[in-house]
Formats: sequence, structure tokens, C-alpha cells
Amino acid sequence: MNQQQARQVRQQKRTNPLKFALQLGFFAGLIWGGLHWLSYLFQFTIVVPGFLVEPFYKHEYLTTIKGQAAGLVFFIFFSIAAAILYTLFMRKIPGPWAGMLYGLAWWFLLFVAIGPWIGLMPPVRQTTWNTIWTEACTMLLWGLFIGYTVATEFNDERLREPDDAKSQKQGSNQGGDQGPTTGSNDKSGGGYGSNSEGKQPEPVM
Repeated sequence: MNQQQARQVRQQKRTNPLKFALQLGFFAGLIWGGLHWLSYLFQFTIVVPGFLVEPFYKHEYLTTIKGQAAGLVFFIFFSIAAAILYTLFMRKIPGPWAGMLYGLAWWFLLFVAIGPWIGLMPPVRQTTWNTIWTEACTMLLWGLFIGYTVATEFNDERLREPDDAKSQKQGSNQGGDQGPTTGSNDKSGGGYGSNSEGKQPEPVM
């Protein structure tokens, strides 16, 4: 395989950032939105799962099963948007720390700065410590899931190397196998005083 063909193979293996971000955001919203839902059901937090649509629906509706399911759906859409932003602008940052900071930044915006101001949730000082720790840890793990998955996908080039290296190795072996082999021939046919079967001749009386 020449260099042009190898380059084409690597380009075909490149991940589409937008498609990858859509899939990642969906699963991030489904997993961590579901975790937030369970935290609400077990009363670890007083923030309803549908907090993102609090200004558009009555709070009483968001406490019902249908309202909680609607909240999960909107959290998935929010996670898709957040994953697209991270993939477009931060995918070259290696390691897990960027994703963790990304999640904490969203927690600060939603639960401390902008969220209470636009009515998504009550101010932090009017919530409980269990709510603060639960929401902060959930958003931190949510950001870690997005950030570290993106970093692994777009920075670990070793995942794309084995096939190219294998094809190059096969090409070199095909070129090197054409030469003559001398080791076995020298043993079987070439020693002084030995026949083709490798036995010593009988002495003549």
C-alpha cells in the first residue's frame, strides 16, 4: 500500500464530529438525566427532572410522571447541544479534567447564576445541602462522560494505526520473501564429505 492509499484509508476512518456529538449527547442525556430522575425520586434533590422547561409548564405538571418524562427528553436535547459545543471547540484537549470543569461550569450557570434568575429553580441558599451536592456531582459526572469520551475519540490516534501498520508490514514481507533462503540449503546439500541425506559415507576396505 502506497502513501496515497494509506492516507485515504486514514481519512475514511476519521470520525465525523457532528454525528459523534449527536450520539454522545443522546446517551449522556439519557444516562445522567435518568440518574437525576432517580435522585429526585429518592429525595436526594428537590430540583424536578423537568427544571429546564420550568418557565413553560406549571410546576405541578412537572412533578407528575409525564412531566418528569418530558424533563428527561428536554435534558437529552440539552446534552446533545452541550456535546456539540464541546466537540466543536474543545475536542483537542486531552484528559478528563476539561470535561469535569465543563460539567461544573454548566452546574454553576444553571443552578447558581442564570437558572435561579430566570426561574428554572430556587436560589441556592433556599435549597438543601443534599440538593447542592447531588446536582454538582451529577453535572460533574455528566461533563466527565462527555469530555473524556470526546478526548479519547479525537486524540488517541493509536486506535487508527494497527490496520495501516499491518498492511505496511505485509507489503514489506511480500517484498522480502522473494530472496533466496540459504540456511536450509547449506545444511542439507553443502557439507564436505556428506551426501544428500546428510549421512557420512562408509569407509572402503
